[in-house]
Amino acid sequence: MLASEKGNQSDIVEFILLGLGDSVQLQFLLFLLFLLIYLVTITGNLLIIALVLANPCLHTPMYFFLGNLSCLETCYTSSILPKMLSNLLTGKATITVSQCLAQYYFFGSFATIETYLLAAMTAISYDRYLAICRPFLYSLIMSRKLCVYLMAGSCMVFNAVLVAFVAQLSFCGPNVIDHYFCDLHPLTKMSCSDTTLFELFAFCMTIIFTIPPFLLTLISYICIIVSIIKINSTIGRQKAFSTCSSHLLVVCLFYGTSAIVYTLPDTSSLKRLNKIISVFYTVVTPLLNPLIYSLRNKDIHKAIGRLFNKVLFLA
Repeated sequence: MLASEKGNQSDIVEFILLGLGDSVQLQFLLFLLFLLIYLVTITGNLLIIALVLANPCLHTPMYFFLGNLSCLETCYTSSILPKMLSNLLTGKATITVSQCLAQYYFFGSFATIETYLLAAMTAISYDRYLAICRPFLYSLIMSRKLCVYLMAGSCMVFNAVLVAFVAQLSFCGPNVIDHYFCDLHPLTKMSCSDTTLFELFAFCMTIIFTIPPFLLTLISYICIIVSIIKINSTIGRQKAFSTCSSHLLVVCLFYGTSAIVYTLPDTSSLKRLNKIISVFYTVVTPLLNPLIYSLRNKDIHKAIGRLFNKVLFLA
């Protein structure tokens, strides 16, 4: 659907991904590292999804978003890492044009959904703000219906338009992509089509889907911090800061690294730095989400304890 052979009016049928390095020893070490990261990411996020679904006490707005974030991160990292691991293991760093366009489509879609989800987790921010500052309005405003609407909106926007633009790209050489996955800049540089409209669309979508959500989150946290400062109890302030810091760390890591990558000049001297920073928002962020939200979360700890008790009881 994304890139039929009819849509690619050229002789190029595959791209060569240069990856993160060309040393055989480095390739094997990177394979082991990213395989470990992928397994931990998938296991951690699937565990959170299972815990949220299985525990009625976790059926709250906060954990509704957390479960959806874990599901999204599982899909997000799976759009890149399996092909990357295959290339590292076999040493055959190639990807067909159809696979490349499909990878970019899914990566772009999941990244877009994540910006909306993190904005909706200004639902977690406002969730925190309401819980701290407006506790009596919390259950009324953060209703399950609103959560469903926020998630549905984030999943439906943008996908159809992205398909229409990506499907029109054609490639006539060269076919070497100096990256480890099919990202926007490498694809537009490889295309022999007129990408002016596509790049304008991508620029506008970047502004729409990053700046407003980030500003909403920032404003929300300013309100939260001001409210926390007014709390007289030191223990209360520490608890409130601890509650909000996890989401703030995820937001800063995702937006910060992606902003650096897409604002760095496209020069040969910065390409390696660009790829290294890209690893943070494509690989590290999905890994950190389950760790950040589970290691410091007492509700998750209790849910894991109940799960282990059930497993031991059944055994």
